[in-house]
Amino acid sequence: MDIEEDIKALQLDSSEDSVMVNMEDGRPDETIKPDKIGGEDSLMEEKRKSDDVEKPNRPEDELKDEADPDIKSKHVEPKDVAGKETLPPEDIQEEVEVEKKRHLNVVFIGHVDAGKSTIGGQILLLSGQVDDRTIQKYEKEAKDKNRESWYMAYIMDTNEEERVKGITVEVGRAHFETETTRFTILDAPGHKSYVPNMISGASQADIGVLVISARKGEFETGYERGGQTREHVQLAKTLGVTKLLVVVNKMDDPTVNWSKERYDEIESKMVPFLKSSGYNVKKGEGLFTRGLLLCLMSLVILMCQNVQFLPISGLLGSNLKTRLDKSVCPWWSGRCLFEVLDAVEVPPRDPNGPLRMPIIDKFKDMGTVVMGKIESGSIREGDNLLIMPNKAAVKVLAIFCDEDRVRHVGPGENVRVRLSGVEEDDILSGFVLCSVAKPIHAVTEFVAQLQILELLDNAIFTAGYKAVLHVHSVVEECEIVELMQQIDLKTKKPMKKKPLFVKNGAIVLCRVQVNNLICIEKFSDFAQLGRFTLRTEGKTVAVGKITALPTVADNA
Repeated sequence: MDIEEDIKALQLDSSEDSVMVNMEDGRPDETIKPDKIGGEDSLMEEKRKSDDVEKPNRPEDELKDEADPDIKSKHVEPKDVAGKETLPPEDIQEEVEVEKKRHLNVVFIGHVDAGKSTIGGQILLLSGQVDDRTIQKYEKEAKDKNRESWYMAYIMDTNEEERVKGITVEVGRAHFETETTRFTILDAPGHKSYVPNMISGASQADIGVLVISARKGEFETGYERGGQTREHVQLAKTLGVTKLLVVVNKMDDPTVNWSKERYDEIESKMVPFLKSSGYNVKKGEGLFTRGLLLCLMSLVILMCQNVQFLPISGLLGSNLKTRLDKSVCPWWSGRCLFEVLDAVEVPPRDPNGPLRMPIIDKFKDMGTVVMGKIESGSIREGDNLLIMPNKAAVKVLAIFCDEDRVRHVGPGENVRVRLSGVEEDDILSGFVLCSVAKPIHAVTEFVAQLQILELLDNAIFTAGYKAVLHVHSVVEECEIVELMQQIDLKTKKPMKKKPLFVKNGAIVLCRVQVNNLICIEKFSDFAQLGRFTLRTEGKTVAVGKITALPTVADNA
């Protein structure tokens, strides 16, 4: 009997030990007997008391994170032998999840009222980012304004001014995912009054979606001289958008009715213009429509192209997530928008390079939060970094990517970073978050190679010419202080004679001066931080790339 009692006592002790371990792991054993519930309650009560004692001494942002429904289920694992806390498994999983899928930034550009915001809203609906109740609310709101067809655009156009006017003003931002890729949508404004905002959006993009309206008269308005279709294409190419997807929207319109003739007409007019803008376009975008080549050959040809065309209906969602039905459009047998986006190659990025993150916006949220796209390098929680050009030393408190808090992000990501050591008022759009070891150059003068597009009437491009400089998120007035050399368009070599002035179409090497310090890099070192546009009186007059910067001593 004594032996049996000892065995029972040992069994009870071992079961109690297992319950305690499981409770600390946050995974109570499913086979626990009812007579153990009281023990669990006492353990939980002790844990709650200890938590209550610890919470007042902890920073406010940690308490807020615990209140966040995405984070409150996280728990602390038992400490290891060295007394160092191991990372919560949910945190690790969250970080792995961010890195598992590739990421692309997609900017929607095109003439005003081409349907960019509607397509963006429809994509979010089809990818499950918006629920039916929200859509019903937007439908009612649009109907009350006698704008029934605008309801889908309300998903992207969030402020009242945009909804009343029916035009996008600020760059809309949203996220969606496919099986292989995470996408950030950048919905650029199409109205000519908001081109500076469009430039800000396009400068963050990896791929552009040029939206063209097939409706009778609308394509012609955007394509004619002065239309935003032309200017957006030229700006996108200048800003580093090397891949362009041309979607012919509103194919369901009664004036079009999925007409192949209208689609071919638009394509035939756009191809020569896209070629003249620097895009590699082969007369082979119709490969899929004609169905004469094998899939493998089609993919090889498409890999060599910068541009693809496809017909869609943003309002109905046709040819976005699923391919067009033959009953709707019998002549199209190509891929849908989601498939084409999934096939786009991610541009090369350097996660180990010096950090460069141009700041596009800032706000206060339990500290100073800055927003932007990481062009080079990586950011981790706890990093000590520098904000240029004011040389403010900061520390990373938290990183948010696609609404989720993460511990580490690499290049290409659009992120929000909470910082300590700097006030919101000390940061301006165009400042750059960078590494301490290799900070970005901050200058008031640089040498650039400029291509003159189209000067205003009676204007002469010479020393003393003034314009507005747009480089990454910087907008600054500038002056051409010297024309150094003109490039021969045929030989691509500098001419011997120093030019006094140049005309439309000319390529010239010149010295540019700005009033305030700006953060830039040479095009050969960081292409995205070394390309720019010059605008004057609401018109793009020149595009260029930075070829030389002052010496390091001048920048100190």
